Amino acid sequence: MVLLAAAVCTKAGKAIVSRQFVEMTRTRVEGLLAAFPKLMNMGKQHTFVETESVRYVYQPLEKLYMVLITTKNSNILEDLETLRLFSRVIPEYCRVLEESEISEHCFDLIFAFDEIVALGYRENVNLAQIRTFTEMDSHEEKVFRAVRETQEREAKAEMRRKAKELQQARRDAERSGKKAPGFGGFGSSGMTSSNSANIITDTLIEQEKPKSTPATIRPTGPSKALKLGAKGKEVDNFVDKLKSEGENIILSSSGKRSSEAAKVLPPPVNMESVHLKIEEKISLTCGRDGGLQNMEVHGIITLRVSDDKTSRIRVYVDNSDKKGLQLQTHPNVDKKLFAADSVIGLKNPEKSFPLNNDVGVLKWRLQSTEESHIPLTINCWPSESGNGCDVNIEYELQEESLELNDVVITIPVPSGVGAPVIGDLDGEYRHDSRRNVLEWTLPIIDAKNKSGSMEFSIAGQPSDFFPVNVSFVSKRNYCDIQVSKVSQVDGNSPVRFSTETSFVVDKYEIL
Repeated sequence: MVLLAAAVCTKAGKAIVSRQFVEMTRTRVEGLLAAFPKLMNMGKQHTFVETESVRYVYQPLEKLYMVLITTKNSNILEDLETLRLFSRVIPEYCRVLEESEISEHCFDLIFAFDEIVALGYRENVNLAQIRTFTEMDSHEEKVFRAVRETQEREAKAEMRRKAKELQQARRDAERSGKKAPGFGGFGSSGMTSSNSANIITDTLIEQEKPKSTPATIRPTGPSKALKLGAKGKEVDNFVDKLKSEGENIILSSSGKRSSEAAKVLPPPVNMESVHLKIEEKISLTCGRDGGLQNMEVHGIITLRVSDDKTSRIRVYVDNSDKKGLQLQTHPNVDKKLFAADSVIGLKNPEKSFPLNNDVGVLKWRLQSTEESHIPLTINCWPSESGNGCDVNIEYELQEESLELNDVVITIPVPSGVGAPVIGDLDGEYRHDSRRNVLEWTLPIIDAKNKSGSMEFSIAGQPSDFFPVNVSFVSKRNYCDIQVSKVSQVDGNSPVRFSTETSFVVDKYEIL
């Protein structure tokens, strides 16, 4: 195998990055790449094309091509294996397969290309070895830096210790009325020992003394000094700039992606003095061939009272659920009252609920293996074809009373095989080549939009597209439990209250 050059180019033949492994001029390489798109026959499904002098072996990378230019005498099987390794290397350094991203990481790609091919011949390396070689991690360098840092810390500690000893000696000499020990040397005859000790100790301990900042007159003009909140404004401006360029920005305090972190709905704008939160989380596991392996729904009603006048109250719960959930009240709640009338009240009616504190008053749990209880069914059907796999995935909302928002269905895809070719699609999609996933996003799924499907094709095996993960949020809870009324303990007069309902995903996967 004699590999002449490896390049990433556009569909028009423009070279973005190219590495030559034999002596070739730039004009020669640019001419070969410019002729490459004209030689391709779109009616055929081959991944190579030949001329009188060279052979092109290529693989599509979304809007780009990974091209190897070899001699006609090279082994085509080895060429294809080398091409696959080149295509797997690119996503390791580039988050998205776009021209700007390739240009930004061009030197990283060239270094990686050099690890794959040397003087036109393939090296016996894999992706993990290439990553190790390009990182150039040196154990000796780490040891050297650790030793140097230790020596610097010891020298600073010794300097502080000597400074404290000299300062203590000077204080002892001042108390006893004796002269402080002198430090002789050339040119020190004209200086008293006390003065020399003071100069040396002051010099050594100068960094430990607090420095007084003199009052200065502030200029009336615009100041360029650091200001509190300036960093936040710069970050906001940077984020706005990215959004204007079309980037998808996800802000999160924990740094996780929205499909991985639990989503929380914003609280209502108008919160009354009595506010109740109804929260539910679902954990569900299904098999790829059908069947519910496990489903658990955990719910809680949290009460928050912000006014002392409404602290002695009772909460009326409307439980219309027929799925067989298990209820549990707070230990301080009157269980007999709740069992008889579905009313949440304290055991001692004279006591009041704590102010400005979230108190969980009622919990419930539903565990089921019945397929009819699945709120959103996902059917992923990969079928092998001549070019890889044709994948058909569809959803159906079984619990029509729900309204699911920000639905993201995440399907894993093989790495190093390019982007999937999307066919029929309801909603939108996003291919993340860095994480090797295809995200199918739907803004809302409800009774009017209860089913949909997506089709795509990509190289791979049927097992490559599992597990499928789902995330969503909803302002309606799964178990039919609502708060119907809140009243005072004395007089049973109604109390104004506000509610906040959320139904989120803890785990939702199809194995």
